[in-house]
Amino acid sequence: MSNTKGLWKIIGASSVGTLIEWYDFYIFGSLATIISTKFFPSDNPTAAFLATLATFAAGFVVRPFGALFFGRLGDLIGRKYTFMVTLLLMGGATFAIGCIPSYESIGFFAPLLVLLLRLLQGLALGGEYGGAATYVAEHAPANRRGYWTSWIQTTATVGLFVSLLVIMITRLSISKEAFNEWGWRVPFWVSILMVLVSYIIRKNMHESPLFAKVKAEGKTAANPLKESFGNKLNFKFVLLALFGATMGQGVVWYTGQFYAMSFIEKICSVDKMQSDTLMAIALLMGTPFFLVFGGLSDRIGRKKIMLAGMLIAVFAYRPIYEKMYQTVNLKNKTEVVDQTTVSGVLKENAKTSGFDSVVTTDKYYTDGTHLNEVKTTTLENGVAKIVDGKPKVDTKKTITINDGDKWTLVFLVFIQVLLVTMVYGPIAAFLVELFPTKIRYTSMSLPYHIGNGVFGGLLPAVATYLASKAKDANTVAEKANEALPYAQPYLEGLWYPIIVSAICFVIGLVYINSKIKHIED
Repeated sequence: MSNTKGLWKIIGASSVGTLIEWYDFYIFGSLATIISTKFFPSDNPTAAFLATLATFAAGFVVRPFGALFFGRLGDLIGRKYTFMVTLLLMGGATFAIGCIPSYESIGFFAPLLVLLLRLLQGLALGGEYGGAATYVAEHAPANRRGYWTSWIQTTATVGLFVSLLVIMITRLSISKEAFNEWGWRVPFWVSILMVLVSYIIRKNMHESPLFAKVKAEGKTAANPLKESFGNKLNFKFVLLALFGATMGQGVVWYTGQFYAMSFIEKICSVDKMQSDTLMAIALLMGTPFFLVFGGLSDRIGRKKIMLAGMLIAVFAYRPIYEKMYQTVNLKNKTEVVDQTTVSGVLKENAKTSGFDSVVTTDKYYTDGTHLNEVKTTTLENGVAKIVDGKPKVDTKKTITINDGDKWTLVFLVFIQVLLVTMVYGPIAAFLVELFPTKIRYTSMSLPYHIGNGVFGGLLPAVATYLASKAKDANTVAEKANEALPYAQPYLEGLWYPIIVSAICFVIGLVYINSKIKHIED
């Protein structure tokens, strides 16, 4: 197929819908910190945040099931109608999350409802990507397939960028108190309008010409699941796609975008508004490179670019994150002592029907950095509540960094996004070309969503857990006056993406044949 007339319209219609689905999916991740205080018990903030990340990850874990269910439909009835259904399912679930009452209002039902809707989101996204990528690839000319499908690849990053942008606009439009109270729900509600617009656009799309031809000739698969995974040769390609490409691509993707955002906000304690801003800038700078590497893969091959991205990630992650940490580390800065202010108030605690002692400390540094530290001590009958032999004190640190540090972090995140574009830009064309038309939707969707949904989606929770465990181990050793087991506990979470990327690189290097192609041109 060499005629590209109307291809831009196809790209636009497919991309807009996929972008909105990614927006819907990532709103949850972008608001993970505040969601942890709304839908989960607030007694243990760390446990609540981990529970939120686990719920976020649950949406990824079910994506392979969505890939199987909707992939089968896509190979039986067509690409167009299948991803119309996934679009509406995703939009409805996202809107509903914004309507769920808080944990304080309905107790255990709050996290349960969030989890159920998160699972629906995961199922919908499991069916969306394979359909959109297949649809575009089956319209694109063979010698430009990497370039044209890379437009679909931009939608995941742009969706995250738009989610951050909507959140920032909402934050700026209302007071901080109003945003924390109800304003965080607005980005969830906005999605329903975007979904309706996308539905209207997609409704007028035509079916993929390659699938329409196969269907007209009566050559569609009678049982796509059996033909995809029951056929020994095809199943071999499914496994190769997973362990030699999408597994590594998934962890690089989520390290460079979600873990980077979580690290800056939770580990480095950077102000949320600044964190969202610098992430948005880095994503905006990096997004065009999806097209660069997608187009380059048409000339030098998909394998070389994807594996190069994984290999660089293996060696670059720890130095990058160490630099991020030290850029914000207050121990490297000089405090202006005479500008330090400390104020304390008693604040009513609705849960205990008593009061909390809230002490706020503001510190300023010579390079323009500002630390706001709030220590809240729970009181019982006017005295500090004792938990595990010591007063119960919750400490929240917010660091506002100077412009120089902000641009340093932007650059470090940009490098990670660049690696994302290397592994993710060519992946759609690579997967589409591995499998024949009649079972393509099913066959490519499963390895993609296991690689991204399971290996990638679990990354924020696993990495945060590993870093927290290392920090706790150091705390225990410190109390016992023993040698600290971890020199840099904040970097321990990176072992997960590093090891997975390294394994995927080796398998891909040894077993992937760049010349494999099953697409009918």
